[in-house]
Amino acid sequence: MMKNSISASKASLVFFLYQMISALDVPLDLSQPPTITQQSPKDYIVDPRENIVIQCEAKGKPPPSFSWTRNGTHFDIDKDEQVTMKPNSGTLVINIMNGGKAEAYEGVYQCTARNERGAAISNNIVIRPSRSPLWTKEKLEPNQVREGDSLVLHCRPPVGLPPPIIFWMDNAFQRLPQSERVSQGLNGDLYFSNVQPEDTREDYICYARFNHTQTIQQKQPISVKVFSMDSLNDTIAANLSDTDIYGAKPVTERPPILLTPTGTTSNKVELRGNVLLLECIAAGLPTPVIRWIKEGGELPANRTFFENFKKTLKIIDVSEADSGNYKCIARNILGSTHHVISVTVKAAPYWITAPRNLVLSPGEDGTLICRANGNPKPSISWLANGVPIAIAPEDPSRKVDGDTIIFSAVQERSSAVYQCNASNEYGYLLANAFVNVLAEPPRILTPANKLYQVILDSPALIDCAYFGSPKPEIEWFKGVKGSILRGNEYVFHDNGTLEIPVAQKDSTGTYTCVARNELGKIQNEVQLEVKDPTMIIKQPEYKVIQRYGHVSFECIIKHDSTLIPTVIWLKDNDELPDDERFLVGKDNLTIMNVTDKDDGTYTCIVNTTLDSVSASAVLTVVARPNPPFDLELTGQLERSIELSWIPGDENNSPITSFVIEYEDGLHEPGVWHYQTEVPGSQTTVQLKLSPYVNYSFRVIAVNEIGRSQPSEPSEQYLTKSANPDENPSNVQGIGSEPDNLVITWESLKGFQSNGPGLQYKVSWRQKDVDDEWTSVVVANVSKYIVSGTPTFVPYEIKVQALNDLGYAPEPSEVIGHSGEDLPMVAPGNVQVHVINSTLAKVHWDPVPLKSVRGHLQGYKVYYWKVQSLSRRSKRHIEKKILTFRGNKTFGMLPGLEPYSSYKLNVRVVNGKGEGPASPDRVFKTPEGVPSSPSFLKITNPTLDSLTLEWGSPTHPNGVLISYILKFQPINNTHELGPLVEIRIPANESSLILKNLNYSTRYKFYFNAQTSVGSGSQITEEAVTIMDEGKMAMASRQVDIATQGWFIGLMCAVALLILILLIVCFIRRNKGGKYPVKEKEDAHADPEIQPMKEDDGTFGEYSDAEDHKPLKKGSRTPSDRTVKKEDSDDSLVDYGEGVNGQFNEDGSFIGQYSGKKEKEPAEGNESSEAPSPVNAMNSFV
Repeated sequence: MMKNSISASKASLVFFLYQMISALDVPLDLSQPPTITQQSPKDYIVDPRENIVIQCEAKGKPPPSFSWTRNGTHFDIDKDEQVTMKPNSGTLVINIMNGGKAEAYEGVYQCTARNERGAAISNNIVIRPSRSPLWTKEKLEPNQVREGDSLVLHCRPPVGLPPPIIFWMDNAFQRLPQSERVSQGLNGDLYFSNVQPEDTREDYICYARFNHTQTIQQKQPISVKVFSMDSLNDTIAANLSDTDIYGAKPVTERPPILLTPTGTTSNKVELRGNVLLLECIAAGLPTPVIRWIKEGGELPANRTFFENFKKTLKIIDVSEADSGNYKCIARNILGSTHHVISVTVKAAPYWITAPRNLVLSPGEDGTLICRANGNPKPSISWLANGVPIAIAPEDPSRKVDGDTIIFSAVQERSSAVYQCNASNEYGYLLANAFVNVLAEPPRILTPANKLYQVILDSPALIDCAYFGSPKPEIEWFKGVKGSILRGNEYVFHDNGTLEIPVAQKDSTGTYTCVARNELGKIQNEVQLEVKDPTMIIKQPEYKVIQRYGHVSFECIIKHDSTLIPTVIWLKDNDELPDDERFLVGKDNLTIMNVTDKDDGTYTCIVNTTLDSVSASAVLTVVARPNPPFDLELTGQLERSIELSWIPGDENNSPITSFVIEYEDGLHEPGVWHYQTEVPGSQTTVQLKLSPYVNYSFRVIAVNEIGRSQPSEPSEQYLTKSANPDENPSNVQGIGSEPDNLVITWESLKGFQSNGPGLQYKVSWRQKDVDDEWTSVVVANVSKYIVSGTPTFVPYEIKVQALNDLGYAPEPSEVIGHSGEDLPMVAPGNVQVHVINSTLAKVHWDPVPLKSVRGHLQGYKVYYWKVQSLSRRSKRHIEKKILTFRGNKTFGMLPGLEPYSSYKLNVRVVNGKGEGPASPDRVFKTPEGVPSSPSFLKITNPTLDSLTLEWGSPTHPNGVLISYILKFQPINNTHELGPLVEIRIPANESSLILKNLNYSTRYKFYFNAQTSVGSGSQITEEAVTIMDEGKMAMASRQVDIATQGWFIGLMCAVALLILILLIVCFIRRNKGGKYPVKEKEDAHADPEIQPMKEDDGTFGEYSDAEDHKPLKKGSRTPSDRTVKKEDSDDSLVDYGEGVNGQFNEDGSFIGQYSGKKEKEPAEGNESSEAPSPVNAMNSFV
């Protein structure tokens, strides 16, 4: 919410403009008639203990002299030593403090200010000293009144001046409480619509406060005694007959009657502009309620108020339109009464057009107009220099026409002060207006070069206060040599002011005002600057904050650089609290540790010397609700009760629900339990109760912020005892030993017992056997052990609650079993079917259920690897276990190692444990593909040969029959050469490759084979060494070539090579793709790694499908590091030490993934340093 006070600035400017237009003052250095500038009020009530000061101040040229009249005759102040006149003033000071008496100076005073050009007079000032007389002594009889009757205690204060303020108090100076039943009337009397016994007291005292003299007068105390009918009969029995005594009726209800005003109608006259007060006070039982209406119309909005418990109707600033009939209606349950007050609004005279000073040059014409209104219409009379115009010296230039004086061809002797008097029976108005005849050339009163500053798009009022007679004409120019200003964008006022309704930036500049009349011409320059408006570009925003949190309001402003803004923060249109929690920053307000009292509207006000803007935001502080209160229990029954409460303050966050809790003071004192929850709009609830519980309730309110503190507990309510309604729950029968049955249950809570002496009747019998129930009654336990039972037989079990009043309903039966023992028989006919090299299926026959001797939980298969068939070395035996739940007779054994020998056995499982194992069964897994060779090293590079060394696969998974070696060259343009394949016997571990090209990079692919197929491959790259003989020959050719042309040719070739090398290295450094890289990308090989540029080596490459060699060139590290890759479809590495996850049918649901290891290979390293020869070979 943002408010801009430019509109307020406009209003003040308009008011200022009106003042300038309506009052054209004559400069004080020129002759002018007197003007009254200050005077005492018409009705002047003075303090008789202090000096009386009657003000009369005036201005004029020459300075005026002063005289006074008292009660219509000249008041000679020189003859009264108590009266003095202030120097250069007409103000009288009457010395009362030195022996004078104020009463002696009561009267009507009028001041006259006179000089050679006329005389001005003041209003008639009525001087009256204030009076605060004492109460007359009177004998007050005690008021004895019957309960329910009406009563009026009269105050009747002494008549004071001004009238006193009345109020009622007791002896302790405490105001007597007032209400719809007891209230004070406008006349000061105390009205009782009906009296009650509590009204009995002896110190009803009426006080009158006289504000003018600061005194309080006290009436004698009034005694009131209220009798009930019983006490009244006892008191007056001696003076009344039996019939009178016992025929008296008790307090009865009565319809309303009006105590004031009396009758059905009355009249009221009020003056325009005053406050209208109408009153109706009624008696009755019950106390009547007052209502007001205006017959034939509506009560005026925004000016109507109800006071004194609606017994007084108050209308402020009344006008003739408020005349009419006003009806008050008093009503209670027995009826109503009313009174009509006819209101007439009269009016003392008020101005329509008051006469204004008139400045004329000799020979000019003019008029004085005096128009007033009132009810009745006022009469208009004129005076000249304080004398009725009819007897004043004649002036041929003037003519009186009712409320207007017309002047024609005035001369200097026509100067005078004229008084207009408008009067009716309710008052009068007196106004002075002079006619001043002068011949003066123009003068400009506004200071030269005055600077005006305004805000962009707001009005600019540039002053040119002037005087001259005849009245000068005013013209405005912009700039020193600018043209005269005309047009709709300017407003020219009669007082000389230039108004620019909407100032723009181009309105800035120098403005020249020229005033001329027939006697001369004058001009004045002023400056106008148009400033940018002050704006709040980031306003404070509505905030909702929890109690004790922190909140910040922003107020970021933009303003004209030449203006200095000040920022003020207000809370609820008042200053911020003097609290260190409020931190005012440059463009924000922060409140720390917010509390409830910080709730409100915060306003940022930005002021400059020219404008003001503001923006407001509301802070709502939310918190958990206050706890409910006034808990009440009603409608008590044996099994239900109604609880009601009053919600606490919701703290600006609506209550969403109420939680009701109860305490059982009989069984669990101090422990509160959840009972129920109801919506936040509900404040009563019907609660179900249990017998034999001493209930207390409390209520917790809940809103979005959280839960309130619990309410105070309600009163306690003890319900009657009864039989238990329910039996123990969760009854079970499970044996802990082969020869017992353990019966358990969940005990009833205290309030579920429904009475004293809670016990449990435990019953059992063997199922499917014609046995009787065996029962036992126990207390304070939740378990009973039956001994000597057969092993694992079913039992029917039931547990029934009982107390001193009887049994609970018949309980339901549950089936339990006596204790289990270990199974006696092993599964038979165990068979194994090998599915593949890593998976086998095992079958067995189920054991007889009787031999299980317990709950059949399933079967366990123990299996372990005895040895690998490809290696005869002994190894640690690790048994693995697979459990198959329920009555399964088969299962899958995953994760086996190929080409290995295994053993297994099967056992049945019950709740007690495992039975005996079946005989071990042996099975073997077939061959599989091998893992990759454990390493590949390339050593001893020569001009045309390389030596390869490798290690056998870590997991041969069968009998190796051979190794497969594939290789292909890669030239310096990264293109791949033809692929060569070599088969190597399985017993070899090294190979020398001959007839290779010198200085050439090769890529190798190497894997092992069994009869099943090829395993995963590993790759490596290596480079043959350079031909040193050819390098020497090239060097000799350079040495022999001493010819100049040959040297120049070689320099050109070297330069070309250098350029090509630079280009090559730039491409590499930028990470650009070389041709083989682009081709590999096209084949989407995921194993390709980027080239390592930091150490001059090449990144490692591997094929996604190891059995497919690269068709194009690739790179590997020159340090001969070989990457071992495991098979993606083998479980060899996961067959030991890991228990897999299986479905119910025993199928394996684990996930396999290959493991990669790196081994550094020995041998010479080659990084192929760049040289001219290499470069030439690369481009051949």
